[in-house]
Formats: sequence, structure tokens, C-alpha cells
Amino acid sequence: MDMNLTIEESAWDVAVIGGGPSGMMAAGRAAERGAKVILIEKNENLGKKLLISGGGRCNLTNAEFDTRKFLEKFKDSNKFLFSTFSKWNVKDTLDFFNSRKMETRVEAFQRVFPITDKSQSVLNVLVEYMKQGNVTVISNTEVSGFEVDNKKITAVKTKNDQNIYAKQFILATGGTSHPETGSTGDGFKWLQKIGHEIIEPSAALVPIALKDEWIKDLQGITLEKTKISIFQNNVKQASRIGKILFTHFGVSGPTILNMSQEVGELLKYGDVVISLDILPELDYGQLNLKLQEIFKEHSNKNFKNSLATLIPSSFISIIINLSNISGDTLSNSVTREQRLKLIQVLKSIPLNVKGLLGAEKAIITSGGVKPEEVDWKSMHSKIFPNLFLIGDILNIDRPSGGYSLQLCWTTGFVAGDSVEVG
Repeated sequence: MDMNLTIEESAWDVAVIGGGPSGMMAAGRAAERGAKVILIEKNENLGKKLLISGGGRCNLTNAEFDTRKFLEKFKDSNKFLFSTFSKWNVKDTLDFFNSRKMETRVEAFQRVFPITDKSQSVLNVLVEYMKQGNVTVISNTEVSGFEVDNKKITAVKTKNDQNIYAKQFILATGGTSHPETGSTGDGFKWLQKIGHEIIEPSAALVPIALKDEWIKDLQGITLEKTKISIFQNNVKQASRIGKILFTHFGVSGPTILNMSQEVGELLKYGDVVISLDILPELDYGQLNLKLQEIFKEHSNKNFKNSLATLIPSSFISIIINLSNISGDTLSNSVTREQRLKLIQVLKSIPLNVKGLLGAEKAIITSGGVKPEEVDWKSMHSKIFPNLFLIGDILNIDRPSGGYSLQLCWTTGFVAGDSVEVG
């Protein structure tokens, strides 16, 4: 809600800048402990990016309850996160939402969603949490920077020339992904100005654009289990099995997003080809026997029709074109050489990478505050002890699948739990 109070004359225990998931969690926890909290949001409404997360369904965490295993997904950053996650982990997140009457369910790859399949359910819990603590929310208010006095933040400056004074400040302005939601990297500029070192942000989890025109024919098709391999100069660079989604421009889906950073790095050195094995459960020999069985059983059917028992119908015309076998060939007329060629295609469909989509399509961005400049036990800045840094403002690489939002819940709660009250 907007307010007409004289902000210059108000002293808050905590001012939170940014009404995304980490900011709302931090504000709610600080208020729950008795702090007088104000939350400043540049948009008209809270949680704008949260509402579009997970395709509007909100993948709020990943159901890996072993914290050590969970943090392995954060690669080199995991060494910073143990103390933080010892205070608030995946189980705590699920208990938090479930105890507030928001039921959840676990889907493929341990991704957790609200039972309603609506991000709004997650937002409703956070808004109610803040209301219970009497958090004051001011929206449509853009911050322009910090007032600093002797290694202490004294106020945030707004673009309408007001100062908001507080004893402590929590910065939760996010990175640069989905800038239309307000994540335009403003917080990075403010922090650089007062002496923090910022790792230059870049798109981290993004869809991949392809050169192949035929990919448009598969728009909207999803394969749940595909082996996806990345090649450069005919040398395999990486390989994973997972879900892939075909779009009008290329490919997306959790596994593709999680491999996009590797693809982006390789593109700096030359062309990249993604190879798809759409039948990873069968090796070459098993697939050869399977095809022989199918062709024998459907001997008088056209080759293209017999393929429908093995692969999605939407893929048949693509496979026929790539294998150079006429679709009208009778199954019992497919030669051994043609069958071996078909196996090769089914096990390695080549996709020629055009490039990565930009930050506007990124799920998250890498870059942000150097982890070494943060006290991870409390989330406060080592340069400014009364400034707390949370969520996507931090330079922490993580995969798709609920890890990004869990980082927000954990760092937000720990910051709200660490501010001084009274």
C-alpha cells in the first residue's frame, strides 16, 4: 500500500528494499521478532517476478532434505552456504508454507510446487506473514541509492527526493533477469558506489536458440527423458539426461537451462552442436533388436506408421527427413543399412546452436556481490555491518529446479532473524 507519512521523520528498525521472495521473507521474519519494518517496492504490486516463476506455477524449492547434497548443486559457492542453511533449510521452507495452509506436492526431479499450481498461493502466504507482523509496505517507490556515514548506512534515497531512515537495511533488489519485472540491476550500482565489488552479471539459466528451421515444427512438444549432449569440434563436452521443451526459436526446459551456461562458454570458442538421444533407455544393440521386432510385427505397414509405436508422432516426419528413408517404404522393405542409419538418428539428433537468449529470458543471472564480502552466518555486509544482502543480489550460481527460490527463502529468513530488534 502507498503511504503519505513523512518518511524523513520516521525511524525504522529495518528498511527492506525489494518486495520479491527474499525481501518479503526477511521483512516478515524481522517483524515477527518485534522489529518495526518498512518494505519499499518499485512496482505497484509485490512479487511480480515470483508470480511468473515456474511458468506461473512457482517451483518453490527442491525436496532434497540432505543439506550437504542440496548444496552440492551450488558448485563452488556451497562452501559459503553451510552456515546459512544450517539456520533455515528445505524442510524449514516446506514447514513454513505447509503450516500456513499452503499444501505442496513433489514432481519430477524433486521439484516442489503448490498444490494449487498457482504462484499466487505462495505470494498470499508471504503477504499474510508480513501483515501479521505489521510490516509497512510502500509501493510505486523507486530507490536511487544509499546515504552513508562512517561505514554505516543511514538512509535510502528515493527518486522523489525523500530519505527513508532506519537502523538497519536489507537489500533484496534481485539481479538482472526478467527486467520487465523490475530486476534491472539497480542494487549492483548502489553497492558499487559505496565500495562493494560486483561480479559483472550475465544470463545464467536461459533457453537456447537454434539454427535449424525444422525445430519450429516441434513447438510446444516436451520430452520427459532425453539424453542431451553438447559437442564442439566433434568432442563431447557435457551430457545429461532430463526434460527438454521445444519452442519456436529452439529448446528450453530444466535440463537445457542448467546446461546453458556451459553452452554459452563454449560459444566463445566456436560452433556448438547439441545431440539428442530420444531413447536413452535403449543402447544401440537393444534399439536394433527393437526395430527389427517392430518392422516384423508391422511388416505390411508403411515405415512411418510403424515408428509411432516407438517415438512421439510429432517426431516422425523429422526422423524420416534426417534418416533419408521414404516414409512410404514398407516396414519389411527397410534395409539393414537404412535401419542402422535410423538408429544413428534416433540416438543422436543434431541441433545446431545459434546462441543463448538474453537476460530478458533468463530464469536467473549469475554475477552480483562477491561472496567473500558477506558474513553468511547473518547475511550482513562485511563493509557495512547494518546492511544485509540477500537473494539474487548475491553472486551464487545455482541450477534450475527450485534452488534459486530456496536461496531466497534461506538468505531472507537468516537476514530477518539476524537484525537487531528494539
